[in-house]
Order: sequence, then C-alpha cells, then structure tokens
Amino acid sequence: MSMNTITFAARRAVRLPKPTNALQYYFSHSPSTSSARAPRSISTGGPRRRYSTPVNDKQQNKSAVGVFSPQAAALFVLAGTGLFLYFKWEKERLAEQKQKDMESRTVGRAHVGGPFQMTTHEGKPFSDKDMLGKWSLIYFGFTNCPDICPDELDKMSAAVNTLDESYGPIVQPIFISVDPARDTIPQMARYVADFHPRLVGLTGDYATAKATCKAYRVYFSTPPDAKPGDDYLVDHSIFFYFMDPDGKFVEAFGKSSSAEDVVERVKRELEEWKAERGRLV
Repeated sequence: MSMNTITFAARRAVRLPKPTNALQYYFSHSPSTSSARAPRSISTGGPRRRYSTPVNDKQQNKSAVGVFSPQAAALFVLAGTGLFLYFKWEKERLAEQKQKDMESRTVGRAHVGGPFQMTTHEGKPFSDKDMLGKWSLIYFGFTNCPDICPDELDKMSAAVNTLDESYGPIVQPIFISVDPARDTIPQMARYVADFHPRLVGLTGDYATAKATCKAYRVYFSTPPDAKPGDDYLVDHSIFFYFMDPDGKFVEAFGKSSSAEDVVERVKRELEEWKAERGRLV
C-alpha cells in the first residue's frame, strides 16, 4: 500500500475538514485559540471588508442638514429683515419727498404778490383778482428804459410764444410800470404794442405803484415828486415773476435766465399742476 492510500484512509477515519490553505488550517487547529471563539476566516482572494471612520454627532448633524446650518439660517433671516426694513424706509422717504415737493410749491414758497389795483394800457381797471385762473409772467420796468427793459420783455415774449405753441394762451404776460409820472395810459399803449400781442401794461399813481412793488418785493428809485417832463433814470429790480392760477408765487427769472430756461421751468410747473389737479389751469 502506498503512502497516499494510507493518508486518505486516515483522513476519512477522523473526518477532518479539508483545509483551504495553510493559514486557515493553522488558525483553526492552533492550541492558543479558544474553543468558544469562532474561527477567523482569512481570505486572500475574496472581497475585502471595509471599515468606516467613526463620525461624531456634530459631523453627523452637519451632513444631515447640508450647507444650511443654523448659522446660515440666522444670516438668511437677518438679510431678509434688513432688506424689508430698507425698502420700507425707502418707500417712506419717497413719500416724504413727494410731500415736501408739494409743500415747496405752496407753503415753502416766498411770500411774493398780494392785492393791488391798477389801470391797463386800454384804460380798464385791473387787479390781482384778474390774474386768478391764469398763469402769469409779470415784469416791472418803465417805458423810458434804454435797453434792459426791452431785452427782458423780448425774452418774456419769446417764452410766451413758445408756451402758446404747446399749451395755447394759458400764460398771461404783464408789464407793470415803476415810473407812473411818465408812463401814462397812452404811453403804455404805444410801448406794449412792440412786444407780445397779449401783453397787458399796467400803470397808476405813485402810491399805487409803490404798494404794488412792495407786495412783489420789487425795488425802484423813482422820485416821489417826479413830473412827466423830467429827465431821469429809474433803478429797479430786474426780474419777472411766474405766478400760478391761484395767484401764488412760483419762480423769479433774472437776466441770467434765457427764454429756454423760462419755458423749461414753466412747463415743469404746468405738468406737475396737471398731475395733481387733472387740469392745466
């Protein structure tokens, strides 16, 4: 009998499991291995067991909620609150600015203008009541003025002509004399004929002229006792005034203002008036 036959017979007699390899055989029959411990399986060719790194609670919570952490949530709430408060403040600021703009055309305006009673170049009575319901441009001067008064009346006439093209005859040009001794009714009629066809010339006695100039804050230096034949020049304020249909002061235009400046300012006021009241006059 050969050695292989003896070995096979011995294995069948003791019914030993066939070891898969030397290491498994060694660990399964090692005397140091406790009989209560299950044999360890050592595999050299099967899939390896993977072990994960322990994760603490903080990391687990972070992975569960993603990037939206409590800190991010707090920042989001603060940003939203800030935007809400900003837009609320901006809305209130715009409303306040609108109110101020409206007040600037009423309460905030300079107190210019007031009651007066004079006579037109046609010999008709004319008072501040005749200006109500119309936009007015008023210039104070005198007919013997060599250059400034004609230049300013030309400018005012050009502005009124431009406004007439856009809105029709809703702006009334007015010329008030600060030299009542020489600016008689016939003299005023001749003078205003050189300017806008709707220009109204107003004159009166010295007391009337003085009271009217005071109401409109106009300076003039006509001598109180001047005679029609006297030769003198009159120093006076060089402005014409823009008044609204309620007889309230809107703007004053000096020598530095061009006809285009006057038209632009008047148009802006007309449009604001229309937006508030639904009409131009």
